[in-house]
Amino acid sequence: MTSQIIYKGELRTEATHHKSKTIIETDAPTDNEGKGEKFSPTDLLATSLGTCMMTLMGIKARDLGISLNGTSIEVTKIMKANPRRVGGIKIEIDFPKSLYINEKEKSILEHTALHCPVAKSIHPDIEQDIHFNWPLHSV
Repeated sequence: MTSQIIYKGELRTEATHHKSKTIIETDAPTDNEGKGEKFSPTDLLATSLGTCMMTLMGIKARDLGISLNGTSIEVTKIMKANPRRVGGIKIEIDFPKSLYINEKEKSILEHTALHCPVAKSIHPDIEQDIHFNWPLHSV
């Protein structure tokens, strides 16, 4: 079992990760009758793409002897109607100014991110707009 989800009422859920017992609470978004006070299920879908990309880049960077500490990712979820669904996910990855890597290493990290399991699991109708914002200097 991966997780257990309990409906808490008022369009909220509590998901408990089986192994770690970590809890994630969700709330329906304001545009779908919720309060929007927590991640919505579709927020988690979009956010999982960013966390998966960062995790896989972190593994590859560690193998290459590179620190990606301080890298940040902004996730924007784009909803569509009829039927209501996620139509796109925009990812902006900002690397720290202190990062010095060469073009080959950049290419390896970008390829790794773009081929993470979540990216490959999202339906092709959901547009993935990914931007890698590297420091201007290079080695």
